[in-house]
Amino acid sequence: MALTDDAILQIKGMILRGELGPGDRLPREKDLAESLGLSRNSLREAVRALSLVNVLTVKQGDGTYVTSLDPSLLMDAMSFIVDLHRNDSVLQFLEVRRSLEATGAMLAATHMSEAAVQEAEALLDTVDAQSGLENFVKVDMKFHSLIAAGSGNQVLESLLESLAAPLQRARVWRGLTQSDAVTQTLLEHRAILGAIRARDGELARARAIAHVAGVEEWLRSSNYTP
Repeated sequence: MALTDDAILQIKGMILRGELGPGDRLPREKDLAESLGLSRNSLREAVRALSLVNVLTVKQGDGTYVTSLDPSLLMDAMSFIVDLHRNDSVLQFLEVRRSLEATGAMLAATHMSEAAVQEAEALLDTVDAQSGLENFVKVDMKFHSLIAAGSGNQVLESLLESLAAPLQRARVWRGLTQSDAVTQTLLEHRAILGAIRARDGELARARAIAHVAGVEEWLRSSNYTP
């Protein structure tokens, strides 16, 4: 394993130094192994590992290429790991989400376009307290996705997207058991969006923190069982 780790680090170093860039094809296996002082087997294992985390892609009959290295692509591996977490860690996910949502809302106040703000507002107009729970949960997730995209930070957007799945069940359960969950959530969403529209980053950040913290508080005081 140590030899494979060394091979991974050497390929990573080539990317960091700019010797390999997004979309570049790696040298032939034999040539690359010789230039790096590695066995072909170690290099092959390193390529396999880096392919699993979307740093490299192997095209049969063509060669091995560096991917686009787009943050959303690289975060796919993290999403897989997050999905494997036990459901009873939902409060830990919310603690992380609170910080990320706050930063996302603050950045969105600067970077989110007026068209995107209007899209988010129109989205909220499609649901109310009488809407079906399934539809409301979809709108809830889409709203947060729009704010994350509006932050202008692809890494932050990808991180928040990776946290969405573990929290979906808690969203549904809250909607089923808390009588005013939909009304309260919509009020908080509109408050966040209002701060973004006013281009008040600190207010948007504070409202996002309050929104997620309220969910955390409810989960701690409820009998929620993942």
